Amino acid sequence: MRHCDPPNPARRRCLAVLAALGVGGWLGSRLPIALGSGGNDQLIASMRRLYGEQGVAKLQQWMQLEAQLRSHSDNATKLREINDFFNRHVLWTDDIEIKGVEDYWMTPLETLGEGRGDCEDYTIAKYVALRRLGIGDDRLRLIYVRARLGRSSEPIAHMVLGYFPAPNTEPLILDNIVGSIQPAARRTDLFPVFSFNSEGLWAGGSSQSRADPLARLSRWRSVLERMRQQGFD
Repeated sequence: MRHCDPPNPARRRCLAVLAALGVGGWLGSRLPIALGSGGNDQLIASMRRLYGEQGVAKLQQWMQLEAQLRSHSDNATKLREINDFFNRHVLWTDDIEIKGVEDYWMTPLETLGEGRGDCEDYTIAKYVALRRLGIGDDRLRLIYVRARLGRSSEPIAHMVLGYFPAPNTEPLILDNIVGSIQPAARRTDLFPVFSFNSEGLWAGGSSQSRADPLARLSRWRSVLERMRQQGFD
């Protein structure tokens, strides 16, 4: 079982950032790239340039799964298969070991190419994969939480993906700590701080968007721009 459990300095920094993050007015910015199915040729070329044929082989496994899932109208199957795919193919590793910095959000190509990532990287990859399968932003949110692991008394900063079967309903949680997809109410180890997607940012459990994630989350903006350059359009 993998978990997003950074070393103590990174943990304190993450929690401090979360505590200090404000929510401003809605700015109306939109996602600068379209996460539709798009063409795959540029993605393959980008993966080959970044990680060679070994990276391309991993990307093709994702594409094969994606092709299979397009025939399913049942979102539950898509959620389960995508969650399992990235949990199985990515080994949890701290950013400092992968990129040499304390906090770096990777694109799905980078996550698969490295074969490693932390909780943000799992979550971003699953979000993009489900968007490419036609699940809209009204159903998906990337959720920052404080997670209490085991008997630890100190919660850690963590990110999961929430899927809402319908508006204003309880989300299902896709996670790299707990492999099974569970309703949020059953994840009593998680305490939501804020959530976001391409449409906005929500504080805690609020149902009303209050801020623009592209303005507030510079790392989100950076990873979206790198995705556009890699061929996610």
